[in-house]
Amino acid sequence: MIKGLYEAHLPVSNLKKSIEFYKKLDLEIAYQQENLVFFWIEKGKSWLGLWETDKVKTPYHPSLRHIAFQIDRDNMLSIKEWLEEREIEVSTNFGFPPEKQPLVLPNNPQAHAAIYFKDPDGNSIELIAPLRLDFEEEFKMMTLEEWNKTK
Repeated sequence: MIKGLYEAHLPVSNLKKSIEFYKKLDLEIAYQQENLVFFWIEKGKSWLGLWETDKVKTPYHPSLRHIAFQIDRDNMLSIKEWLEEREIEVSTNFGFPPEKQPLVLPNNPQAHAAIYFKDPDGNSIELIAPLRLDFEEEFKMMTLEEWNKTK
């Protein structure tokens, strides 16, 4: 029945500034009105809505102001350079500073590589790639560089 996630929404304080930021991520505008814009994540399959609202003042929590975009595993190796070219700074997450990212999340029985940054309003944006699925193996969170050396 369910085929996937079609839309997600984030609050923003300045729609024009946010549009410029999300265009840097190579997202295409699907629909726009005065206080709302939708960007295609995958055209015809999923989009992201940005709402200009004072709700952006709601304190950050990943259940409220976080979104993760899936990327290919191979792209994860060059993702920091891709972000730097767009003048987007990597965030410190889980105690890992930008220079130690991407990192590997031990979500047993899954493992994912991820890197984090913030949009102009402090919404948390994650780029994530599955490394393995349905494989039980205990390990600690580590850098992708460390993961690649052990696998």
